[in-house]
Amino acid sequence: MTRMLQSYVQDAWWSPAEGVDGTEVRDASTGEAVAVVSSEGLDVGAALEHGRTVGQRSLAALTFHQRAVLLKKMALALQERKDELYALSARTGATKNDSWVDIEGGIGVLFTYSGKGRRELPNATIQLDGPLEVLAKDGSFLGRHIRTTLPGVAVQINAFNFPVWGPLEKLAPAFLAGMPSVIKPATPTAYVTEHLVRILVESGLLPDGSVQLITGSVRELFEHARLGDVVSFTGSASTADSLRRHDAVQRGGVIFNAETDSINASVLGPDATPGTPEFDAYVRQLVTEMTAKAGQKCTAIRRAIVPAALADEVVAAVDARIAEKVVVGDPRSEGVTMGALASLEQRDEVLRQVRTLVDGGGEIVVGSAEAPEGDGAFLSPILLRFDDPRAPRAHDTEAFGPVSSLLTYETPAQAADLVVRGGGSLVTSVASADPAFVSAITRRVASANGRILLLDRDDARSSTGHGSPLPMLVHGGPGRAGGGEELGGIRSVFHYMQRTAIQGSPEMLTAVTGVWHTGARVVSDGVHPFRKSLEELRIGDQVVSAEREITLADIEHFAEFTGDTFYAHMDEEAAAANPFFPGRVAHGYLLVSFAAGLFVSPEPGPVLANYGLENLRFLTPVSPGDRIRVTLTAKQIIPRETDEYGEVHWDAVLTNQRDETVATYDVLTLVSKAPAAVPAVA
Repeated sequence: MTRMLQSYVQDAWWSPAEGVDGTEVRDASTGEAVAVVSSEGLDVGAALEHGRTVGQRSLAALTFHQRAVLLKKMALALQERKDELYALSARTGATKNDSWVDIEGGIGVLFTYSGKGRRELPNATIQLDGPLEVLAKDGSFLGRHIRTTLPGVAVQINAFNFPVWGPLEKLAPAFLAGMPSVIKPATPTAYVTEHLVRILVESGLLPDGSVQLITGSVRELFEHARLGDVVSFTGSASTADSLRRHDAVQRGGVIFNAETDSINASVLGPDATPGTPEFDAYVRQLVTEMTAKAGQKCTAIRRAIVPAALADEVVAAVDARIAEKVVVGDPRSEGVTMGALASLEQRDEVLRQVRTLVDGGGEIVVGSAEAPEGDGAFLSPILLRFDDPRAPRAHDTEAFGPVSSLLTYETPAQAADLVVRGGGSLVTSVASADPAFVSAITRRVASANGRILLLDRDDARSSTGHGSPLPMLVHGGPGRAGGGEELGGIRSVFHYMQRTAIQGSPEMLTAVTGVWHTGARVVSDGVHPFRKSLEELRIGDQVVSAEREITLADIEHFAEFTGDTFYAHMDEEAAAANPFFPGRVAHGYLLVSFAAGLFVSPEPGPVLANYGLENLRFLTPVSPGDRIRVTLTAKQIIPRETDEYGEVHWDAVLTNQRDETVATYDVLTLVSKAPAAVPAVA
């Protein structure tokens, strides 16, 4: 008998009761039954509450860095068993290349967010957003923004075309933010996602309640969603619109993020004539986007916008490349380069939309709208051409398969107008070596797109392509494309966090944020902070240096030694004429160098290295005869999860003999976690 897929809820595998009917899923190429999908009898409300309680507690106990390390381990666990996913993916109609984008792309998202989480987020559970705002002249009242994890669950409703990448690109930022996920895969490819989750469960890496899977319908989902939950939807614009109207979103405070079908465009520049690298790259890309995943990509090119004078050459080149490169068939067969659509129902829907395009003025110039006989959901690539490029159907009808429409323009302004007529897109690409054309059209259409790919001879080989969202860049788009946003690096992590303005005294802000603020209490116990390991060091540990007089000889020596003979340091008359200086002054970098000599503890110890300065500002000039001192305070302590050392950010303030602030900056050091005598690194 065909296997009934399971759900994974409340940290256990769940199956419908015996005798329950479900939706039968078939192999896209052979029609053979693969699985049955049903969620009848599953308590969706209990699953969501399990995430909000058990999942939230499990993830709240981990810092950003600890979650990031788990993401990397998940990626490695999936890599070890990815052959199992490839075998299942072939049953969806995906070729090996299609599966590579889905599987390796999904695993790559986990690796990317693991790395970015450890580099760009603190080893803490609160993230500081933006600079400090001083709200009182005496510094006793401060304000700044923090981000904290939303208290609900991240529910992801995914499309059928990317059963691995789709769940993982949503899971990674939510997990990093500390928010548990409930994955709802699309029924036609749910068996691939179920196996993906099974690998993660069997790895033993998932904190309790952090990941759940519901295979089958979740019609009552919004009845159980509440304030603090986030629902991320990928699918049709009509479905997204109906979900967005639900009372849970309109009045209940549930955050709804949608990524929907999109009439994406690709523009060929007037300079990109046949024989140029840009023309060839354009044709290659267009055919790739028509045939990869059998055109079942939300980022595929639906409108090929080309100069009217080049239209015939583009059609001929596309036709020739399809004839040469594209072999449609079972992706497990040798030589096949384009597999089947996800199901016969999906193929029928694509052909219905092709008929709509034809009725709306399109003429099929490559391929055929005749469905081949047999059980497989096969369809050859189809290119239509519109005599009227402004025909409404070309800009509002998407055939979600290997289908694209060719539209022509006479002027760059007309090309931009055609792009915008799509009503908002995930991506537009522009193939041209003319900077003026590229700049003008990009500025005109950027507001109608989530992403723009600029394709020329310099990046044609290295470009990841029109249809490839990258985890460090935004995936989403305005208007018809859903108006939502996914990916985009750490930006997407913040979609699962609340930004809150905190106002209070330096002491209270230090307590809340874990970062020392000027005016908060300090620790001066007689032990130089550089003598303390990461375990011994505390926020607010401080050392105040002795004074050092800056002499004219110091300034002239530094100028000669470094070659920095800028007039403000060497010419009294010219310096005095400068509105910023009273006369000759010390170099800023001389002061920073002398400051290091004032606060450093030179003996070998826990401090391993100085690896940089941040936020350096010179505020008051220092004249010969002035004296400076340094106040150095431990501002932030960041243990590294996978190393025997961590980072310490020190607040450094240089003042002169009149207690005027000369310079401020952060000193960054690497410090051993445990007390040990280790060689100092200059």
